[in-house]
Amino acid sequence: MRGGRWRTVGRGLGRVVAVWAVSTLTMLVLAGILPDFKLQSDDGDSATRIAVTAALGAGAFGLLSALVWPLLVRALLLVPALVIGLLTFFLNGSLLLLALRLIPDGRGDANAETAVVVAAVMSAVASATGGALAVRDDDAYRRRLYRLADRRRRRGEGPRHATTPGTVFLQLDGVGHDVLCRAARKGVLPTVARWLGADEGPGARATHRLTPWRTDWSSQTGASQLGILHGSNHDVPAFRWYEKDTGEVMVSNRPASAVELQRRAIARTGDGGLLTYDGASRGNLFSGGAEQLALVLSMAARRGKENRSRAGYFAYFSDPANAVRTALSFVAEVGREIGESTRARLRRRRPRVSRGGLYPFIRAFATVVERDVVVAAVIGDMLAGRAAVYADLVAYDEVAHHSGPTSGDAEKVLRRLDRSLALLAQVAEHAPRPYRIVLLSDHGQSPGETYRARYGLTLGDLVRAGCGLPVPRRARRTRSGAEARAAVRAALRRPVEEGTGEHRPRRLAEPIVLASGNLGLVSFPDVPHRMTREEIDRRHPALLPTLANHPGIGFLLVRSEDRGPLVLGARGAEVYLDELPADAGPDALGPLADFGPGAADAVRRTDGFPHTADIMVNSAYDPLDGEVLAFEEQIGSHGGLGGAQSRPFLLSPLVLSRPVAEGAELVGAEAVHHVLRCWLHEAHGPEVPRVTPADDRLPDPLAPTAFPAADHVVQDKTQ
Repeated sequence: MRGGRWRTVGRGLGRVVAVWAVSTLTMLVLAGILPDFKLQSDDGDSATRIAVTAALGAGAFGLLSALVWPLLVRALLLVPALVIGLLTFFLNGSLLLLALRLIPDGRGDANAETAVVVAAVMSAVASATGGALAVRDDDAYRRRLYRLADRRRRRGEGPRHATTPGTVFLQLDGVGHDVLCRAARKGVLPTVARWLGADEGPGARATHRLTPWRTDWSSQTGASQLGILHGSNHDVPAFRWYEKDTGEVMVSNRPASAVELQRRAIARTGDGGLLTYDGASRGNLFSGGAEQLALVLSMAARRGKENRSRAGYFAYFSDPANAVRTALSFVAEVGREIGESTRARLRRRRPRVSRGGLYPFIRAFATVVERDVVVAAVIGDMLAGRAAVYADLVAYDEVAHHSGPTSGDAEKVLRRLDRSLALLAQVAEHAPRPYRIVLLSDHGQSPGETYRARYGLTLGDLVRAGCGLPVPRRARRTRSGAEARAAVRAALRRPVEEGTGEHRPRRLAEPIVLASGNLGLVSFPDVPHRMTREEIDRRHPALLPTLANHPGIGFLLVRSEDRGPLVLGARGAEVYLDELPADAGPDALGPLADFGPGAADAVRRTDGFPHTADIMVNSAYDPLDGEVLAFEEQIGSHGGLGGAQSRPFLLSPLVLSRPVAEGAELVGAEAVHHVLRCWLHEAHGPEVPRVTPADDRLPDPLAPTAFPAADHVVQDKTQ
């Protein structure tokens, strides 16, 4: 035992010396290349003296990085995340300048710009050298993981030496079921292919089960993740919507809105969430009731010591090698996006949206910084032995919006995400408890050009035309602008002219038009209640016919005073949802027939929400090519009904129970929550402390709880 310990110490010292030697050599090379970086006095020095100076400088830089860098990163938590990359280079250069000042006789010198370059190169080389040495020695790698776990244990963070398995839920944001299958077959996702037994290696055998599921009408992260983590996404009609009682526009990825949505879900279910028992939430919109948080949006609006939403940044960037590696990858990703968007523009690819401005930096943050921080946080959770972890990897969703869900750009992102999955699977082998890795998505993405690109006007322009309000000149000059005015004339069955000098009645408040992918919402803010179809017709007789008959609109949802939820389509089609028979065929479904099974149920459920808009608008959908028309500037979109956006996946280990019975379909995010809860109960039920009514804590999330009945949880396709 003692001999093994000394061998471990010897190997550790050997790696330190090797990294020091490589850093010294790197500094010597840079001193010979860069004219503003020197390691000798003005009178010149011998080669030996220059080498000693370089060794002292490399040692001082490494020591300062280890001691001072964590304190600097803690201060960086006060800085916006997108600025961290630039500050990383600046602070690293400052540490190098300080290290050079510590060299005796003032032989080290560099200007500020050169110091930034030298520090970045040295950190990258040192990181690569240390990593290569560790990877070549499997025993050393395993001991390193154990040391990290032991360090956390001494700080009171674990690990938990539990015999029952933990569960890691990894959400690949926006990856649809069909995209996952295609990528696994093509070798883009080799780790997923191996789990499915689809690789061609000898003795390949599946370890996971793939299950598609169907989203609610609002097929976006806010609704899906709220339902998955908190068991309820009631009253989330879209990604953004207007609430008449408060006069506020709710936006799912706005911190204040996320806090309120989480509060409403907890109040409705009476439960803190999926992760309240020894859980961790990483990179999500909502906490799921976890105490361990990193990059959780609903916590970002809070202030004080209890807010640890940005702690993941400190945990990751406290290692200067991590900081420099991620910063360099960030810069490379910005350059990659600029190059890819330029090629798309020069080759005149269609469909295409603008990818300029801040977007290259936003993409780089989502695909590099957030991915690295979240993956590192999950690794820490596994080494600490946490019972349940839920993490969201948003890289694919961000790129697919602007490049397309099946584009080469999106495929490259999937390749990099697969490497993260492989790393987490490897870490699971060294964790203090066994782990089951569950892979899932919150929605898919449907391709298609934008509504504006197809018709030359926005949904807001069309609504204004239907209300008799002035249409912007940019719309009037297009064929679609004339088309909108023609639709109004046809709806009113009389000519509509825009002459001057004509008497007009006092204009009522203009409608609020919001877009959530290919789902649009129209609200009249001066009417305190949800307007009925009859009220809308009396106020704007041309509006509903204008919208329903436009070729870019699939269907509308309004409410009839006497007959409840009503779906309107082209050529006068009307479907009263409460009057549909259970076995309604395509003819009875009218405009909903092309949107697949369950469309009527999803629309009917949304109609019952308190904050459903006066008019809900779903874009047209082509079932032959799976394309929709996004009301936002996205060529890969989600948010409504139509195509792959409504068909995400659930990939679970075979040791877990089946999500649904044979012949049944998993429908709705709330149903997914119940499945995940069941799996956690299977693994940890005997260990979960029961909460008595006198206990002021939130109820145990792993114990069976009574949720409000969900009429869309599981549908039997054989009925």
